[in-house]
Amino acid sequence: MSLALIWSICSCHTATDEDTRAPYVVPDSLMNTLKVDTVKVGAITDAIKFNGLVNFNTDKVVNVFPLVSGNVQDITVAPGDFVKAGQVLGLVKSAEVATYNAALVNAETNVQLTARQLDQQKSLYNSGLASQVDITNAQVTYQQAVAAKIAAEKILSINGNNKNGEFAIKSPIDGFIVQMNISNGMAIRTDNNGGLFTISDLKNVWIEANVYEANIGKVRQGDTVQVTTIAYPDKVFAGKVDKLMNVLDPTSKTMKMRVVMPNPGYLLKPQMFATVTLSDHESKQAISVSAKALVFDNSQYYVVVVTGKKDVQIRPVQVISNNGTTAYIQSGLKPGERVIASNAILIYGSLNN
Repeated sequence: MSLALIWSICSCHTATDEDTRAPYVVPDSLMNTLKVDTVKVGAITDAIKFNGLVNFNTDKVVNVFPLVSGNVQDITVAPGDFVKAGQVLGLVKSAEVATYNAALVNAETNVQLTARQLDQQKSLYNSGLASQVDITNAQVTYQQAVAAKIAAEKILSINGNNKNGEFAIKSPIDGFIVQMNISNGMAIRTDNNGGLFTISDLKNVWIEANVYEANIGKVRQGDTVQVTTIAYPDKVFAGKVDKLMNVLDPTSKTMKMRVVMPNPGYLLKPQMFATVTLSDHESKQAISVSAKALVFDNSQYYVVVVTGKKDVQIRPVQVISNNGTTAYIQSGLKPGERVIASNAILIYGSLNN
Protein backbone atom coordinates (compact mmCIF):
# COMPACT_ATOMS: atom_id res chain seq x y z
CA MET A 1 0.00 0.00 0.00
CA SER A 2 2.83 2.39 0.92
CA LEU A 3 4.64 1.68 -2.40
CA ALA A 4 1.51 2.49 -4.40
CA LEU A 5 1.08 5.71 -2.48
CA ILE A 6 4.69 6.75 -3.10
CA TRP A 7 4.36 5.97 -6.84
CA SER A 8 1.15 8.01 -6.96
CA ILE A 9 2.77 10.99 -5.28
CA CYS A 10 5.79 10.85 -7.59
CA SER A 11 3.55 10.56 -10.64
CA CYS A 12 1.53 13.57 -9.59
CA HIS A 13 4.69 15.55 -8.93
CA THR A 14 6.14 14.72 -12.39
CA ALA A 15 2.94 15.64 -14.18
CA THR A 16 2.78 18.90 -12.29
CA ASP A 17 6.38 19.74 -13.27
CA GLU A 18 5.61 19.06 -16.96
CA ASP A 19 2.43 21.09 -16.85
CA THR A 20 4.07 24.08 -15.19
CA ARG A 21 7.25 24.05 -17.34
CA ALA A 22 7.22 27.14 -19.60
CA PRO A 23 7.57 26.57 -23.37
CA TYR A 24 10.97 27.46 -24.86
CA VAL A 25 11.09 30.98 -26.27
CA VAL A 26 14.07 32.07 -28.37
CA PRO A 27 15.82 35.04 -26.70
CA ASP A 28 15.84 38.26 -28.71
CA SER A 29 19.66 38.34 -28.74
CA LEU A 30 19.75 34.87 -30.36
CA MET A 31 16.74 35.35 -32.63
CA ASN A 32 18.36 38.39 -34.23
CA THR A 33 21.35 36.29 -35.29
CA LEU A 34 19.38 33.40 -36.77
CA LYS A 35 18.65 33.00 -40.46
CA VAL A 36 15.04 32.07 -41.23
CA ASP A 37 14.17 30.35 -44.51
CA THR A 38 10.72 30.24 -46.10
CA VAL A 39 9.51 26.88 -47.38
CA LYS A 40 9.12 26.91 -51.18
CA VAL A 41 8.16 24.62 -54.04
CA GLY A 42 10.60 24.10 -56.90
CA ALA A 43 12.16 21.65 -59.32
CA ILE A 44 14.42 19.09 -57.69
CA THR A 45 18.09 19.84 -58.35
CA ASP A 46 20.44 16.99 -57.64
CA ALA A 47 24.19 17.51 -57.24
CA ILE A 48 26.42 15.06 -59.11
CA LYS A 49 30.03 15.02 -57.93
CA PHE A 50 33.08 13.91 -59.92
CA ASN A 51 36.66 13.43 -58.76
CA GLY A 52 39.36 15.08 -60.80
CA LEU A 53 42.80 16.68 -60.99
CA VAL A 54 43.96 20.18 -61.85
CA ASN A 55 46.16 20.09 -64.95
CA PHE A 56 47.91 22.41 -67.35
CA ASN A 57 46.04 23.95 -70.23
CA THR A 58 48.23 22.27 -72.86
CA ASP A 59 47.25 24.95 -75.38
CA LYS A 60 49.22 27.33 -73.16
CA VAL A 61 52.29 25.14 -72.53
CA VAL A 62 55.61 25.67 -74.34
CA ASN A 63 58.60 23.32 -74.32
CA VAL A 64 61.97 24.99 -74.85
CA PHE A 65 64.35 22.81 -76.90
CA PRO A 66 68.11 23.30 -77.48
CA LEU A 67 68.96 25.11 -80.72
CA VAL A 68 72.71 24.55 -80.36
CA SER A 69 74.96 21.95 -78.80
CA GLY A 70 77.27 22.82 -75.93
CA ASN A 71 77.72 23.02 -72.17
CA VAL A 72 75.11 24.64 -69.92
CA GLN A 73 76.07 27.41 -67.52
CA ASP A 74 74.50 30.24 -65.50
CA ILE A 75 70.95 28.89 -65.10
CA THR A 76 68.99 31.70 -63.46
CA VAL A 77 65.59 30.10 -62.74
CA ALA A 78 64.06 27.24 -60.76
CA PRO A 79 60.78 25.28 -61.00
CA GLY A 80 57.86 27.45 -59.94
CA ASP A 81 59.49 30.75 -60.96
CA PHE A 82 57.48 33.22 -63.03
CA VAL A 83 59.31 34.37 -66.16
CA LYS A 84 58.65 37.02 -68.79
CA ALA A 85 58.85 36.55 -72.55
CA GLY A 86 62.45 37.11 -73.66
CA GLN A 87 63.92 36.54 -70.19
CA VAL A 88 67.25 34.68 -70.19
CA LEU A 89 66.90 31.30 -68.46
CA GLY A 90 70.50 30.14 -68.89
CA LEU A 91 73.53 30.16 -71.19
CA VAL A 92 75.12 27.49 -73.39
CA LYS A 93 78.82 27.71 -74.17
CA SER A 94 78.78 26.52 -77.76
CA ALA A 95 81.36 25.89 -80.47
CA GLU A 96 78.55 26.30 -82.98
CA VAL A 97 77.92 29.89 -81.88
CA ALA A 98 81.66 30.58 -82.09
CA THR A 99 81.58 29.23 -85.66
CA TYR A 100 78.65 31.52 -86.49
CA ASN A 101 80.65 34.47 -85.11
CA ALA A 102 83.63 33.55 -87.27
CA ALA A 103 81.38 33.23 -90.32
CA LEU A 104 80.03 36.74 -89.72
CA VAL A 105 83.53 38.20 -89.38
CA ASN A 106 84.56 36.52 -92.65
CA ALA A 107 81.42 37.81 -94.36
CA GLU A 108 82.07 41.38 -93.17
CA THR A 109 85.68 41.17 -94.37
CA ASN A 110 84.53 39.88 -97.76
CA VAL A 111 82.08 42.78 -98.12
CA GLN A 112 84.90 45.27 -97.51
CA LEU A 113 87.18 43.46 -99.99
CA THR A 114 84.60 43.24 -102.78
CA ALA A 115 83.63 46.89 -102.23
CA ARG A 116 87.25 47.97 -102.83
CA GLN A 117 87.46 45.71 -105.89
CA LEU A 118 84.31 47.31 -107.28
CA ASP A 119 85.75 50.80 -106.75
CA GLN A 120 88.97 49.73 -108.49
CA GLN A 121 87.06 48.41 -111.51
CA LYS A 122 85.11 51.67 -111.75
CA SER A 123 88.38 53.65 -111.66
CA LEU A 124 89.92 51.43 -114.33
CA TYR A 125 86.79 51.76 -116.46
CA ASN A 126 87.00 55.56 -116.28
CA SER A 127 90.64 55.29 -117.42
CA GLY A 128 89.69 52.98 -120.28
CA LEU A 129 91.52 50.04 -118.77
CA ALA A 130 88.43 47.96 -117.85
CA SER A 131 85.24 47.00 -119.64
CA GLN A 132 81.63 47.24 -118.57
CA VAL A 133 81.67 43.47 -118.12
CA ASP A 134 84.43 43.83 -115.52
CA ILE A 135 82.33 46.35 -113.58
CA THR A 136 79.27 44.12 -113.80
CA ASN A 137 81.21 41.12 -112.49
CA ALA A 138 82.59 43.20 -109.60
CA GLN A 139 79.08 44.43 -108.74
CA VAL A 140 77.71 40.86 -108.69
CA THR A 141 80.57 39.72 -106.46
CA TYR A 142 79.94 42.63 -104.08
CA GLN A 143 76.18 41.95 -103.92
CA GLN A 144 76.85 38.27 -103.20
CA ALA A 145 79.17 39.27 -100.35
CA VAL A 146 76.50 41.59 -98.89
CA ALA A 147 73.90 38.80 -99.11
CA ALA A 148 76.28 36.39 -97.36
CA LYS A 149 76.84 38.95 -94.58
CA ILE A 150 73.08 39.41 -94.07
CA ALA A 151 72.61 35.63 -93.91
CA ALA A 152 75.44 35.30 -91.37
CA GLU A 153 73.89 38.05 -89.22
CA LYS A 154 70.51 36.32 -89.26
CA ILE A 155 72.01 32.94 -88.38
CA LEU A 156 73.91 34.47 -85.48
CA SER A 157 70.80 36.37 -84.34
CA ILE A 158 68.75 33.17 -84.30
CA ASN A 159 71.47 31.45 -82.31
CA GLY A 160 72.03 34.06 -79.63
CA ASN A 161 73.83 36.99 -81.28
CA ASN A 162 76.63 36.62 -78.73
CA LYS A 163 80.25 37.38 -79.61
CA ASN A 164 81.55 35.26 -76.72
CA GLY A 165 80.40 31.98 -78.24
CA GLU A 166 77.44 31.75 -75.86
CA PHE A 167 73.84 30.94 -76.70
CA ALA A 168 71.21 32.53 -74.44
CA ILE A 169 68.20 30.30 -73.69
CA LYS A 170 65.20 32.65 -73.52
CA SER A 171 61.58 32.18 -72.49
CA PRO A 172 59.21 32.49 -75.47
CA ILE A 173 56.16 33.40 -73.30
CA ASP A 174 55.12 34.83 -69.95
CA GLY A 175 54.47 31.95 -67.56
CA PHE A 176 55.71 29.64 -64.84
CA ILE A 177 58.59 27.17 -65.03
CA VAL A 178 56.71 23.92 -64.41
CA GLN A 179 59.47 21.49 -65.36
CA MET A 180 63.24 21.58 -65.89
CA ASN A 181 65.46 18.94 -67.51
CA ILE A 182 68.65 20.95 -67.36
CA SER A 183 71.45 21.70 -64.89
CA ASN A 184 74.69 23.67 -64.83
CA GLY A 185 77.57 21.84 -66.50
CA MET A 186 75.24 19.59 -68.44
CA ALA A 187 76.15 18.83 -72.07
CA ILE A 188 73.23 19.23 -74.48
CA ARG A 189 72.77 18.33 -78.14
CA THR A 190 70.37 19.63 -80.76
CA ASP A 191 69.12 16.09 -81.44
CA ASN A 192 67.88 15.77 -77.84
CA ASN A 193 64.14 15.01 -78.02
CA GLY A 194 63.42 16.26 -74.48
CA GLY A 195 62.70 19.90 -73.73
CA LEU A 196 65.06 21.81 -71.45
CA PHE A 197 62.28 23.86 -69.86
CA THR A 198 58.50 23.51 -69.78
CA ILE A 199 56.72 26.85 -69.33
CA SER A 200 52.98 27.20 -68.76
CA ASP A 201 50.66 30.18 -68.67
CA LEU A 202 48.49 29.32 -65.64
CA LYS A 203 45.95 32.12 -66.17
CA ASN A 204 43.52 29.31 -66.88
CA VAL A 205 43.81 25.61 -66.15
CA TRP A 206 42.03 22.37 -66.94
CA ILE A 207 40.23 20.11 -64.48
CA GLU A 208 40.16 16.55 -65.80
CA ALA A 209 37.46 14.51 -64.03
CA ASN A 210 36.18 10.93 -64.29
CA VAL A 211 32.54 10.35 -65.28
CA TYR A 212 31.04 6.94 -64.52
CA GLU A 213 28.68 5.31 -67.01
CA ALA A 214 25.57 6.01 -64.90
CA ASN A 215 26.20 9.77 -65.18
CA ILE A 216 27.37 10.05 -68.79
CA GLY A 217 23.88 10.99 -70.00
CA LYS A 218 23.66 13.79 -67.44
CA VAL A 219 26.77 15.65 -68.59
CA ARG A 220 26.78 17.96 -71.60
CA GLN A 221 29.42 20.13 -73.19
CA GLY A 222 28.95 23.73 -72.05
CA ASP A 223 27.44 22.81 -68.65
CA THR A 224 28.36 25.14 -65.80
CA VAL A 225 30.03 23.39 -62.88
CA GLN A 226 31.40 24.25 -59.47
CA VAL A 227 34.84 23.10 -58.35
CA THR A 228 36.22 22.74 -54.83
CA THR A 229 39.68 21.69 -53.69
CA ILE A 230 41.27 20.34 -50.54
CA ALA A 231 43.57 23.37 -50.43
CA TYR A 232 40.65 25.84 -50.40
CA PRO A 233 37.67 23.96 -48.90
CA ASP A 234 35.56 27.10 -48.39
CA LYS A 235 36.17 28.54 -51.86
CA VAL A 236 34.05 27.56 -54.86
CA PHE A 237 35.45 28.04 -58.38
CA ALA A 238 33.14 28.30 -61.39
CA GLY A 239 33.93 26.73 -64.76
CA LYS A 240 32.42 25.12 -67.85
CA VAL A 241 32.59 21.66 -69.35
CA ASP A 242 34.84 22.20 -72.36
CA LYS A 243 35.16 18.69 -73.74
CA LEU A 244 33.83 15.16 -73.27
CA MET A 245 36.26 12.50 -74.47
CA ASN A 246 33.47 10.11 -75.63
CA VAL A 247 35.58 7.02 -74.97
CA LEU A 248 35.80 4.97 -71.79
CA ASP A 249 39.04 4.14 -70.07
CA PRO A 250 39.35 0.34 -70.40
CA THR A 251 40.61 -0.02 -66.82
CA SER A 252 38.46 2.38 -64.79
CA LYS A 253 35.44 2.26 -67.15
CA THR A 254 35.08 6.02 -66.86
CA MET A 255 34.87 8.82 -69.42
CA LYS A 256 37.14 11.83 -69.10
CA MET A 257 35.51 15.25 -68.77
CA ARG A 258 37.54 18.43 -69.19
CA VAL A 259 36.58 21.65 -67.43
CA VAL A 260 38.20 24.99 -68.33
CA MET A 261 38.81 27.16 -65.28
CA PRO A 262 39.98 30.77 -65.00
CA ASN A 263 42.72 30.91 -62.38
CA PRO A 264 42.88 34.37 -60.78
CA GLY A 265 45.73 34.69 -58.33
CA TYR A 266 47.11 31.35 -59.60
CA LEU A 267 45.37 29.57 -56.70
CA LEU A 268 44.78 26.37 -58.68
CA LYS A 269 47.99 24.44 -59.18
CA PRO A 270 48.61 21.43 -61.44
CA GLN A 271 48.10 18.03 -59.74
CA MET A 272 45.78 19.41 -57.04
CA PHE A 273 42.84 17.13 -56.25
CA ALA A 274 39.49 18.68 -57.17
CA THR A 275 35.80 17.85 -56.82
CA VAL A 276 33.58 18.89 -59.74
CA THR A 277 29.90 19.41 -58.89
CA LEU A 278 27.24 19.45 -61.61
CA SER A 279 23.61 20.39 -60.92
CA ASP A 280 21.14 17.94 -62.48
CA HIS A 281 17.73 19.59 -62.87
CA GLU A 282 14.77 17.21 -62.78
CA SER A 283 11.23 17.98 -63.92
CA LYS A 284 9.73 16.77 -60.62
CA GLN A 285 8.52 19.49 -58.21
CA ALA A 286 8.95 19.26 -54.44
CA ILE A 287 8.88 21.33 -51.25
CA SER A 288 12.35 22.74 -50.57
CA VAL A 289 14.24 24.39 -47.71
CA SER A 290 17.84 25.29 -47.00
CA ALA A 291 19.92 22.18 -46.30
CA LYS A 292 21.19 23.97 -43.17
CA ALA A 293 17.68 23.74 -41.68
CA LEU A 294 17.94 19.95 -41.31
CA VAL A 295 18.84 18.30 -38.02
CA PHE A 296 19.52 14.55 -38.03
CA ASP A 297 18.87 12.75 -34.75
CA ASN A 298 18.07 9.11 -33.95
CA SER A 299 17.76 8.11 -37.63
CA GLN A 300 15.24 10.89 -38.29
CA TYR A 301 15.43 14.32 -39.92
CA TYR A 302 13.90 17.30 -38.12
CA VAL A 303 13.44 21.00 -38.73
CA VAL A 304 12.76 23.82 -36.27
CA VAL A 305 9.61 25.65 -37.41
CA VAL A 306 9.05 29.29 -36.44
CA THR A 307 5.40 29.47 -35.31
CA GLY A 308 5.36 32.97 -33.84
CA LYS A 309 7.55 35.99 -33.36
CA LYS A 310 9.87 34.04 -31.09
CA ASP A 311 8.05 30.73 -30.71
CA VAL A 312 9.51 27.64 -32.34
CA GLN A 313 8.72 23.94 -32.48
CA ILE A 314 10.44 20.77 -33.63
CA ARG A 315 8.87 18.91 -36.53
CA PRO A 316 9.96 15.62 -38.14
CA VAL A 317 10.26 15.63 -41.95
CA GLN A 318 10.77 13.04 -44.69
CA VAL A 319 13.62 14.03 -47.03
CA ILE A 320 13.61 13.14 -50.74
CA SER A 321 17.14 14.36 -51.46
CA ASN A 322 19.75 16.81 -50.29
CA ASN A 323 22.30 18.34 -52.68
CA GLY A 324 24.24 20.09 -49.94
CA THR A 325 22.60 23.44 -50.59
CA THR A 326 18.88 22.63 -50.78
CA ALA A 327 16.89 19.84 -49.13
CA TYR A 328 13.75 18.51 -50.85
CA ILE A 329 10.98 17.44 -48.48
CA GLN A 330 8.36 14.74 -49.07
CA SER A 331 6.26 15.42 -45.95
CA GLY A 332 6.24 17.45 -42.74
CA LEU A 333 6.23 20.99 -44.14
CA LYS A 334 3.93 23.22 -46.16
CA PRO A 335 4.84 26.04 -48.56
CA GLY A 336 5.05 29.40 -46.81
CA GLU A 337 6.09 28.04 -43.42
CA ARG A 338 9.30 29.38 -41.91
CA VAL A 339 12.18 27.33 -40.54
CA ILE A 340 15.42 28.11 -38.74
CA ALA A 341 18.23 27.87 -41.33
CA SER A 342 21.25 28.63 -39.15
CA ASN A 343 22.28 27.11 -35.82
CA ALA A 344 19.23 24.85 -36.05
CA ILE A 345 21.03 22.19 -34.00
CA LEU A 346 21.43 24.72 -31.15
CA ILE A 347 17.71 25.50 -31.03
CA TYR A 348 16.86 21.81 -31.42
CA GLY A 349 19.03 20.96 -28.43
CA SER A 350 17.46 23.70 -26.29
CA LEU A 351 13.94 22.49 -27.11
CA ASN A 352 14.84 18.94 -26.13
CA ASN A 353 16.30 19.91 -22.74
